[in-house]
Formats: sequence, C-alpha cells, structure tokens
Amino acid sequence: MWSRTFPRLALAAGLLAAAPACTTQDRGAAPDASAPVRPVVSPLPPLPPEGLRLSCGDAIPGTAPPPGYRTVAGAVAVPTAVLGYDRSPDGPEPAWWFAKWGLYVRAGAAAEVRVAPGWAGRARIGWGRDAMPAETVQVGPCPAASATWLVFTGGTWVSDPSCVPLVVDSGGQRVDVPVAVGTPCAGPR
Repeated sequence: MWSRTFPRLALAAGLLAAAPACTTQDRGAAPDASAPVRPVVSPLPPLPPEGLRLSCGDAIPGTAPPPGYRTVAGAVAVPTAVLGYDRSPDGPEPAWWFAKWGLYVRAGAAAEVRVAPGWAGRARIGWGRDAMPAETVQVGPCPAASATWLVFTGGTWVSDPSCVPLVVDSGGQRVDVPVAVGTPCAGPR
C-alpha cells in the first residue's frame, strides 16, 4: 500500500510547492512603473552634430511617472495631455513657443529622444540644467541609489502649436510618440 500512495503524495506535494510561483505576472499583467527593474541597456548611436547629451547630474531622483504620462520603450515616460505653451526667447527662431515638461527616464537605462524626420524646421527638444533646443537628445545610463526614475526638466520648442512626433529609442526598442503642444493629437495616444 505504501508503495502505491507514496508517488501520489510526492506528486501532490510537488504541485503544491510550485503553485505559489504562478502569479499574475505570469499571465502578462502590466508591470508596476514604480517597481525597480533592471532595464535593458543597448548602446546608443553616435550623437549627431545637432544633438545634446544630458548630464546625469542634472537629473532629479523620482519614483513612478505621474498620471498623465505614459511609458514607452520600457524606459522613457512622456506626457499624454495637451501641453500649455508660451513665447520663448531661447527658441531656434524669435517667434517660437515653448512647452515645459519633464522627461522621465528609468534609472540605469540609456535612451535617445529625437524629433521625427521632417520636423526639424518646426520643433526642437531639450532638457537639463542648460537646456538648449536640439533635434536629438541622449541620456544615460544614469545610476540612482534609491530612485526608480530620473526626471530632467526642459521641454519642447515649436514654431506653431502642433502634435509633435518624437522618436524614442531605448533597450533595442524604437517607438514613435506624439506630444501635443497647444493642440490635441488625433487618434489614440
């Protein structure tokens, strides 16, 4: 009798021991943006001449991006709301507008954000202590002792209120991202 029951008991014990390993994460639940993760770090391409490299020292340590932001490429968060804007004396041209917003980058990640091809004459981006209008911005990887996200202050310069197409590259992923400056973007965001 013992020889027939022991294998069944061993199988039942093994199944019970494995059951706690099955979680909602196994079923594809959305990851928590505030949870610490080790981002995939892919090398960034060479910085173009009109590009800007952000200093990790300019980052403000933070936690999860606030409501009204969405995470793209697993490592960068951008605003989803229509951004307000004002005249900018620092724009590429005297009559340009500026929309202030923080660029969130996951601690330890490297990312490149750039204005989509064909938009260089209408939009520029820049963050950091001495933010200057640029077509391309690169950052990281920036370590952080306790922060899960790093925030860079700056924003977007535009010649006219626009739905500005940005391209985000991080961790081997490339994502096209619309940012609404003074006017909504059409379609899902």
